[in-house]
Amino acid sequence: MQRGERPELMWGLGLNENEAMIVREAAGDGFHLRNHGAAKLPAPQSAEQETPFLIWIPQAVWQSMRPEMREFYEGFEEAQRVLILDEQASEMEFEHLVERGFLTAVRAPLTKARVQDVLYRAAEIKSLYADIFRMTREIFLERELLARKTDQLLFLNQILTRATESLDAGTILANAREDINTLFPVGAVQAALWTPTEGDALEAHLLLCPLAKGGEREAWIEYFLENATKLAAMPVRAFQVELLPGYPEEGELSSPAHGSTILLPLRSGFEYFGCLALTSTDRPALAKDQIQTVRAAVNHLALALRNAMAYSQVKTKAEYDGLTRIHNRASFDERLVEELKRHQRYRHPLSLLLLDLDHFKTVNDEYGHKAGDAVLRSIGRILSQTLRSTDFAARYGGEEFVVLLPQTSEDEAWLLADRLRSEIARQQFAAHGKEFKVTASIGVTSLKPGSLSKVRDLVQEADAALYLAKHNGRNMVCMSSQCDEAMVRQ
Repeated sequence: MQRGERPELMWGLGLNENEAMIVREAAGDGFHLRNHGAAKLPAPQSAEQETPFLIWIPQAVWQSMRPEMREFYEGFEEAQRVLILDEQASEMEFEHLVERGFLTAVRAPLTKARVQDVLYRAAEIKSLYADIFRMTREIFLERELLARKTDQLLFLNQILTRATESLDAGTILANAREDINTLFPVGAVQAALWTPTEGDALEAHLLLCPLAKGGEREAWIEYFLENATKLAAMPVRAFQVELLPGYPEEGELSSPAHGSTILLPLRSGFEYFGCLALTSTDRPALAKDQIQTVRAAVNHLALALRNAMAYSQVKTKAEYDGLTRIHNRASFDERLVEELKRHQRYRHPLSLLLLDLDHFKTVNDEYGHKAGDAVLRSIGRILSQTLRSTDFAARYGGEEFVVLLPQTSEDEAWLLADRLRSEIARQQFAAHGKEFKVTASIGVTSLKPGSLSKVRDLVQEADAALYLAKHNGRNMVCMSSQCDEAMVRQ
């Protein structure tokens, strides 16, 4: 026994003095025997305080034990038991007693050799049990790690599969929120995506949880704009907000300062193009492998969101005019067919405005095409800010614009057209140190409920009304019904 090591504890249950002396001498300094009298056997509470390595029990003591005490020692698996048989015990008694869970049995009288043999066997059994316990523990740990790895692979497969099912960024984030909740609880998954523009600035698309309202939403907007500026090292020039689907109608989302938010940059190659915010009520305590899984998931989401951005940009280029930022001629033609079908089915009124800038060629000739482009951008902005969300404005070609007004009568359309005309006339432009204004002529036509007019008829009627406005002096609004009156007068 080395210095500092504690001797192994053994119990004796009713050993006589001679037996106790032989056990102590044979065991040596590496063991300590605590012998209990037959009338004062240790109760179960003593076993809870200290666990002996080996228990020596004479046959007579064992047979005289109360049933509940014997049952306790038979179930006391932490300690090995040795039975000391009487000299007259038969072989049948030996086998019967060994079947009761004893390590072995030795026949009295005890000798040093017999005790040492028992101790050797007990040490081997203890070492074997320790090895089995260690191996079992390692197997359970490996099984647990394998189960966690399997769950993480299933999670990554799920999030990758669902991320590639859609090219809509809002849908991708809504699905990601559901998937991440299988790994750890998260209340909201929000994002900011941005693209560089001219002048080293950013245009950001913020995808926010609808549960953040009022001042809380403003705090989230500021949070994303600040992080976009830090990550991209460029200021945000403009941004738009989209509310994410998949959230309950009731509930609240606190500001980033009050919640537990994990901000994860989105990167393509070496370029940051967005950031993801995972918000939960309490910051989750993630293990190292879970953190790696989240990072892998974010890489998958980054690729999906990058593809969604590219698709959105291509779609925008296909449907929108690059200069004025409103719809183009092709998208207008498709929408007009849809609105005519809807008009004929539901018998709602439908109106159309055709707008043309007066003497626009003179603007290009005198002030340059950059000034002309600024005028066209201004017209696009006025249309976007003035019209309802159900209205549809498009650049029809050159300096011509067209506006579809569903569920709008001819009189209502004229009022809107005149408001647009007045707003355009109020705009002040400047180029090469000179200031100038522009005016617009607008033609209005409407379909009454039940009308079966075709697309070509509607556009031609609006064009005729526009021609009348030009003919009558420009900077005015004319209706297609006035064209019929003019023809009658002629």
